[in-house]
Amino acid sequence: MSKVYYTNLEVKEGNSLLKKLKKLLKEAGLETIDFVKKDVALKIHFGEPGNMAYLRPNYSKVIADYIKELGGRPFLTDSNTLYVGRRNHGLAHLEAAYENGYNPFTTGCHILIADGLKGTDDVEVPIDGEYVKNAKIGRAIMDADIFISVNHFKGHVMAGFGGALKNIGMGSGSRRGKMEMHNAGKPVVNKEKCIGCKNCSKYCNQDAFCYDEARKANINHEKCVGCGRCIGVCPTEAIHTLNDEAKDIMNKKIAEYSLAVIKDRPNFHINFVINVSPGCDCHAYNDTPIVQDIGIFASFDPVSLDQACVDAVNAHPLLRNIESTKDHFHDIHPNTDWEAGLIHAEKIGLGTRKYELTEIK
Repeated sequence: MSKVYYTNLEVKEGNSLLKKLKKLLKEAGLETIDFVKKDVALKIHFGEPGNMAYLRPNYSKVIADYIKELGGRPFLTDSNTLYVGRRNHGLAHLEAAYENGYNPFTTGCHILIADGLKGTDDVEVPIDGEYVKNAKIGRAIMDADIFISVNHFKGHVMAGFGGALKNIGMGSGSRRGKMEMHNAGKPVVNKEKCIGCKNCSKYCNQDAFCYDEARKANINHEKCVGCGRCIGVCPTEAIHTLNDEAKDIMNKKIAEYSLAVIKDRPNFHINFVINVSPGCDCHAYNDTPIVQDIGIFASFDPVSLDQACVDAVNAHPLLRNIESTKDHFHDIHPNTDWEAGLIHAEKIGLGTRKYELTEIK
């Protein structure tokens, strides 16, 4: 049973969420890591410009400053994306981060795009997993001595939810790494639902869409890399994966990529269960939260951490006018199975789903 630490969002005069965050990190044992003269990757999602649910840079500054107090050299990092947007090229990615408030002055540390200018600067990490033999991870992340994930916990149209494992595994993968994780789930089009809006093609970075005489979309699977962005932007839900197993395999690959990232070096993980939007911060918009803000969780075990956060979300009322089954992420994304990734993560030794929760006042 792993230890997970938690603090709520209640504060009184003289206190603040930033002070509570530092206390949480201290009580959770972050300072037991030897940071002296070590390069520390703070893996974060900078948020797609237009999205307002991403984590504020103020939280990153608390973490970076604390690491510097302990003698470390922190830097914020993320890898480039597959789909069309503001984060699929190193320079554009930096500009997006700056636009959302992430810079050395607001965070107290520098920003490095992990897989370089065009997403090709990666390292192959052998893990000989069930689905992945060699994970392709952004070089800057693998060059770090210590890895810390800073995660916005929310829903996800393909994975069910996005937490520590999603940020570590999918987020650290280079562009070809992301292709490997996604390619089990190449989507198809339900022609009856398709309205010919061509929104899907606007977000396809592979030019995989064409349209028939009735303006119905078709997907060229030889070009498609299975990133799933078209699923998220389709207004009529006409695009979906051919079978649910594909999403399960993606979640299992994410777990194996996460193992590649954190094995054989010190690591620590922080989940912010706030603004729990139904979709990922990769979208240039965000919907209203599915539950109320809950708090901040931290652990050395990313599997226990994600499980604790799922349980915390499910313990709160669903803020949606739909029938609740007490599995809120399945309620929001019924064609996903978030549990598949955690089960596989436990199976491969990444962590345990059993945890002991300690509240820090």
